[in-house]
Amino acid sequence: MKAKLFTLAISALGLSLYTQSASAQGCVAVRHMSCAAPGNSSQLFQQKAGQWQINAGYRYFRSFRHYKGDVEQTERLEQHTEVVNLSHALDLGISYMPTPRWTLSVNLPVQYNDRSSLYEHYGNAVSANPQQKRFHTGSQGIGDLRLSASYWVVNPAKITKANFAIGAGIKLPTGNYKVTDDFHKLTKEGVDYTVNKPVDQSIQLGDGGVGFNIEGQGYAQITKTLTAYVNGFYLFNPRETNGVVRNPEATTIDLVTGSFSVADQFAARIGLSQSLPFIPGLAIMAGGRLEGVPAYDVFGGSSGFRRPGYIISVEPGLAYMKGKFSATATVPIALYRNRIKSFSDRLDPLGVRQGDAAFADYLVSLSLSRWF
Repeated sequence: MKAKLFTLAISALGLSLYTQSASAQGCVAVRHMSCAAPGNSSQLFQQKAGQWQINAGYRYFRSFRHYKGDVEQTERLEQHTEVVNLSHALDLGISYMPTPRWTLSVNLPVQYNDRSSLYEHYGNAVSANPQQKRFHTGSQGIGDLRLSASYWVVNPAKITKANFAIGAGIKLPTGNYKVTDDFHKLTKEGVDYTVNKPVDQSIQLGDGGVGFNIEGQGYAQITKTLTAYVNGFYLFNPRETNGVVRNPEATTIDLVTGSFSVADQFAARIGLSQSLPFIPGLAIMAGGRLEGVPAYDVFGGSSGFRRPGYIISVEPGLAYMKGKFSATATVPIALYRNRIKSFSDRLDPLGVRQGDAAFADYLVSLSLSRWF
């Protein structure tokens, strides 16, 4: 009975950082990543060495609110010049437990992105784009592969009231970071033509760099049915830029922002999970979430084009587990958004340069896992 209560109470960790450690929520290009810990960590209390877990996670967001710093540029919506990013991502993963304390994982995202704007094509100004036409660019395919491992500090077989798992991984540049599409332009005579060039950094399938990460997740049982959980993730990307020129049409290439930066990224979550005795296997969660891209990388240079920033969200959710199957759903809702100054912004001697970025209001995240 005690093991079952723990399994139920810790079901919040089924959300963990697996399928949602860092999820792009707009022009702040946070890559789809996943945590080394398996998708339903609670089931480690029941598993033995030699078992496998398959995971599938889905995420969706629509970003359209522009911010400079933490101030929303409401005129973009009023003038209908906002950039809209739509993102669908399916994370596929498999984990193996050589021992009850060790887990080895492989995760690969499959993505579909659509981006619509005025400024990238005819322009935002009515003089250049009198009909205010909006055009679309997109990307589809696999993202960057992750190989990772995690280790429980305390042996899960002891069914302790608290535990913490530490993990590390490597990211390989399997996602295409050179995706191109057709951008619409107008001649002086008003004739439409297209130019094929790289799509925006926020919808590129990969970042082009080999990276490594550290991560952790833990829990503490407060009562028989209430559990606290916490997890965090930081991806280090030592490569400075990936060599993709943003605007091949330009007569001169800006040495600082002319190509895409390969940026670090981070995410953290903390919250409570309350199991529902009248619905066996179901738990409700409430927590907070932080994710974003820093202006400066920990290792390597920080030049190149990036839109650094972060999002703080409230994160309600549900988790359900029966036997070796588990399912989770969360909807992080943005409370605070901040497009901080980038490396290039901070080179402005007057200190007034400040780029913008578009953010989503919320993110939908679903995940399924099954032990074998």
